[in-house]
Amino acid sequence: MEVGVEKLDMHEGVFVKALLDSGAIELFADRKFVKKWGFKKKKLARFIHIRNVDETDNNRGMIMHEIECNLYYKGYVEQVKINIYNLERTEVILGIL
Repeated sequence: MEVGVEKLDMHEGVFVKALLDSGAIELFADRKFVKKWGFKKKKLARFIHIRNVDETDNNRGMIMHEIECNLYYKGYVEQVKINIYNLERTEVILGIL
């Protein structure tokens, strides 16, 4: 699904194809996506360990940063925090909020 992701500080945004994942309990953005579009990162007070569906530790490291942005979809907009992670195959994953 295509969503808009807009920087809060500059009101500049980009449309991206996002993966809707009903099994995820958070929102995620790929590190390369965040860097490419110049989103301002915020360091988390506590890092988050990621576990796979089979309950094993994910080998791509921990979540250490997030971005705050506006998320747009078909006329709906919401200000959200998105965790930054090494997703590799997709730029944004939308989990259940």
